[in-house]
Amino acid sequence: MSETGPRVWRVLLVDDHPLFREGLAAAVGLDAEFDVVAQAATGQEALAETARTAPDLVVMDLNLPGQSGIEATRDLLRAHPGIRVLVMTMSEDDDNLLAAIRAGARGYLLKGAVREEILLALRTVCRGGAVFSPHMAERLTRLFAAFTAAPAKEAFPTLTAREREILDLLAQGLGYRQIAQRLFVTDKTVRNHVGSIFAKLRVPDRAAAIVRARDAGLGSG
Repeated sequence: MSETGPRVWRVLLVDDHPLFREGLAAAVGLDAEFDVVAQAATGQEALAETARTAPDLVVMDLNLPGQSGIEATRDLLRAHPGIRVLVMTMSEDDDNLLAAIRAGARGYLLKGAVREEILLALRTVCRGGAVFSPHMAERLTRLFAAFTAAPAKEAFPTLTAREREILDLLAQGLGYRQIAQRLFVTDKTVRNHVGSIFAKLRVPDRAAAIVRARDAGLGSG
C-alpha cells in the first residue's frame, strides 16, 4: 500500500471453530479494505497473535475454550488500548451482551449475519463507531430503558410497582382523575395508592411527594 493509497485495516479473527474462522477469513479477505493478518482459536492465542501482528480490529467469539471471549477482550484492551474489538457470536443472551460492552467491545454481531452486514460492521468499528445487529440493538435499548428506571426503584424500595407508576404520573403533573383514566381504575383506587405512597415516603402532601419523585428521576414521561 502506498502512502497515498486507501487505508487497509488489519484484522485478527478469534474463533475455536476452524471452518467458521476460515470461511470468515475468506469472506473478509475478498474485500480490499481488510487484511486478515492472523487467526486464533483461544484467548491466549489471541493475546499472542495481537502482540505479534498488531491488528487494528479483533473479531472475537465469546464461547472459547479456557479463557472466555469476554475475558480475552478485557485482557486485550488492557494490554493494547488502541485496538478495537467486535464480538461475533451465536449468543443472544442479555448478560453476554452487557458483559461484552463492559469489557470494551465496540460491537456485537450474531453469526447469522450476511457478508454485507459483517463488512459494514467491520468498517464501522474500524472507523471508530459502534455497531450491533438489529435484534441485539433492540435488546440493548430495552436494557438501557430498564437501567434508566432502576434508580427510582432503588430510591423507593418500599413502593410497589403500581405505586411507583402512580408516583411517576403524579410527577408528570397528572391529576388523580387523569391517572385513574390512564390506568383504567377508579379515582378511589388512585387515592388509596396515593395515601400509601405518602405514608411510605413520609411526606405530608402531593407537592412534597412530587419533589421526592422528581429528585429520583421520575416524571420525565
